This record gives sequence, C-alpha cells and structure tokens, in this order.
Amino acid sequence: MTTIKQVKQLGQQIWLDNLSRSLVQSGELARFLADGVCGVTSNPAIFQKAFSSDALYLPEIAALKQQNQTPQAIYETLAIADVQAACDVCRAEYDSSNGKTGFVSLEVSPELSHDAERTIAEAQRLWAAINRPNAMIKIPATDAGLEALIALVASGINVNLTLLFSRKQTLKAYAAYTAGLTQLAANGGNLAQIQVVASFFISRIDNALDGTLPEHLRGKIAIALAKAAYQDWQDYFARPEFALLAAQGAHRVSLLWASTGVKNPDYPATLYVDALIGEHTVNTVPDATLKAFIATGTAARTLPENIPAALAQLAEAEKLGIDVETLATRLQNDGLKQFEEAFVKLLAPLAA
Repeated sequence: MTTIKQVKQLGQQIWLDNLSRSLVQSGELARFLADGVCGVTSNPAIFQKAFSSDALYLPEIAALKQQNQTPQAIYETLAIADVQAACDVCRAEYDSSNGKTGFVSLEVSPELSHDAERTIAEAQRLWAAINRPNAMIKIPATDAGLEALIALVASGINVNLTLLFSRKQTLKAYAAYTAGLTQLAANGGNLAQIQVVASFFISRIDNALDGTLPEHLRGKIAIALAKAAYQDWQDYFARPEFALLAAQGAHRVSLLWASTGVKNPDYPATLYVDALIGEHTVNTVPDATLKAFIATGTAARTLPENIPAALAQLAEAEKLGIDVETLATRLQNDGLKQFEEAFVKLLAPLAA
C-alpha cells in the first residue's frame, strides 16, 4: 500500500497541485490516482507554465489564433478542455466515493477578485461550460468572494475558496457556506450534492515570518495556525445550527492545506504534508512534494496532536508583536497580485 493510500485511510485526501495536457494524455495523472491521489487543483500560474512548456498545446493555440480568438477565449478553451479531461480521469474516484472525492478545480479570472456580481456570473458560466459534476470553481476569499460563495452554493455549484491565511478568514468562509446552504435548502435544492473546500495557505506564512522570529519558532507558526484552524473547524461544524443542515444531507467544508511545498530549502520537503494529516482534510501538493512524500513521507494522524504546544507558539508569536490577521490580509493581497500577474503573463503569448 502506498503512503498516499495510507493517508487516505486516515481520512485525508491528497490532491495534485498541477495540471497540463501532457499530465493527462501521458497517463501520469491516472497513475497518480492509482497511487491514492484523490483530486487536482489548478491556477493561472500552473496554466502559464503548462502552456509555455508543453508542446501538446501548440497546434491548438495556432489554430485558435487563426480564428482571431481573443487571448482570454483561447485560454478558456484550453483550460476548460484540460479540466474536463482531468475530471474524466478522476470520475471513477468521484463515483466510488459517492461524490466526496475526485474533484478538479478551475479558477475564475483574478481580475474579478473584488467584484462579487461578475465572479458569480463567471463561475456559473465556467461551471456550465465544464459540465462535469466533479468540477470545482475556485474563487478567492475576499469579501466579494465570500458574497459570491453564498450565491454559488445556493445555486448548486462546487467551490474551492482560495487564499485563506487566518482563522478569522476561515470562520467567515464557513459562515458564508452555511448561508448558501440555508438558501439552497429553502429553495428545495439537494444539499448533499454540494462540496466546498476552504484552501488555507501554509508555507507562505512561514516564509513571511521566519526572518522576524527566534530560531525555535521558525517553520512552526504556519503549522500551529493550521492546527488551531482545525480545532475551529471541529467546533464550528459541531454546532446545532449546522446539524440541522447536516440532517438534510449537507457536508462539512473540507479544510484544504495549500502552498504545502516548502519554500525554505533547509526544511524537509515533506514538512507541510507530514505535519498536517487529519480527518476530513485535503492537502494539495506540487509534483515534487508529492513524489518526495511517496518516497519518504510518514502516514500518521498528526494534525490533532500537540495542540497545547501549537497554541503556546501562537501566543509567543503574538507577544513578539506579530498580528496574524494583519499578516493574513497582506498575504491574501499579495496572492491576488501574484495570480493577476501570472494571468497577464499567461495571456500575452496567446495574442494573435
């Protein structure tokens, strides 16, 4: 049994944070699923790298340019086809889990991050275009994104809410999800068909803080925050008000650990996988981290462990003047800017 399958038995899904035409057509994605991978995530930076390095795209890009398609239209044609193909590869996983695993996510345009109305419209359009039950539409956890989340859940669309960096941001996400479910229930919708993941970013937190921390706290705060956020998740979804929705078939949001490839080369490659294994969570990892975890990772339910120590580390960081909510806002804004820049870089070569 592979390490990934052992993690799956412990209640956590491992997803691949990568997507390209070669990944699908070579059979590599199918092999990853056979090893225990349960889903796929994508973003503008991933597609920018794929389009620029994967020769399988060249004929279709050339043909679409000849049709005078806009760069945005060319991107969507390619990305939607890739997501559909990946959804089809993951469909057996989705079916065998009764719709709990096997998802593939596609992000709305980063330009819409502060426009709820347009985010809703684009998410609905992309959802219809992909036309797969195991697709997820990825939107950022801005105020506009949270407003959009309510409407998208109410309309029966699976969502990957991304760029979460703090406990407070994540609790707001749960509240928005609950509001969307309440609307869906009021309209007679099927609550059991909706799956939402809340993508909590890990390595970027340590990368931002390590230079300001004493040595004994370096590489610790992101994991401590994740452990505390997992406790919040358990508390929130044990509330009586959610129990009423659960009785109608509603699923809990799955906490998803994102940005789990280490940015500090001094840290073990599997640091943010080994330390964050827990029930009803997802970890989406880049290829290199996934392969390292297959080779050297340890499958153990580590996420609920050492909570008092984690809370003590967070308290010590606070005494040192670190405001994790202010940091979370800055990191979310930085993440939005990075995705916007990647999107511009992605579209430029697609111009006719």
